[in-house]
Amino acid sequence: MAIAKFEQIKQYICQQVENGAWRENFKLPSENALSQEFVCSRMTARRALTELCEQGLLVRSQGKGTFVATLKSQSSLLEIKNISDEIRGRGHHYNVEVLQVTEQQASEEVAITLSLEVGQTVYFSSLLHLENNVPVQLELRYVNPQLVPNYLDNDFTLHTPHEFLSMAAPLTEAEHIIEATMVDEHLAQQLKLQSNEPCLEIKRRTFSSKGVVSFARLIHPSSRFRLGGRFSVST
Repeated sequence: MAIAKFEQIKQYICQQVENGAWRENFKLPSENALSQEFVCSRMTARRALTELCEQGLLVRSQGKGTFVATLKSQSSLLEIKNISDEIRGRGHHYNVEVLQVTEQQASEEVAITLSLEVGQTVYFSSLLHLENNVPVQLELRYVNPQLVPNYLDNDFTLHTPHEFLSMAAPLTEAEHIIEATMVDEHLAQQLKLQSNEPCLEIKRRTFSSKGVVSFARLIHPSSRFRLGGRFSVST
């Protein structure tokens, strides 16, 4: 089956970035140049560039052109996306290390965030998400077993917690707290960091129509990750 032209352009750009031919801040060929090279319309070339900009691989500067972005992993600040999809969308390899999947007794913080009693049973998963075999996120997630009783049965190498929870208890609402933090020695070893390297931590609570589903701590090395978003303002 023939690959669509815009996908061919995307693959070509990703390959150029991957093999180091196009480095950070490299200015890409224009839409006209790409459309001539791939024998397609300018609109098709624009679609390829737009999708790679949305995925964080490229960045546009009005009046100047399109450039290779600073190559940190980027997640949207305004919406929740599946990390495996984000990484693969950049043309990179995704894999995950399952560190722990178990039952725990809810601490005071977890009980409050999940609207449970202290000491009540909760499900816990600890996963290390890797991009091109480099850790970019340590995910520590607590799940309300009353709303997702089969959470521990999930194969997290096939479905991320986000994917599984989206199917088991569809998301209706979420809230974030984002802060800079210094990790302890144990977390630094898991993320393969220097002990003095700062991290970005997102505390995320998700809701379904039946209540609070999960509470997650998402810890990212600051040198490998950034948050970004774009929104329109009504006037």
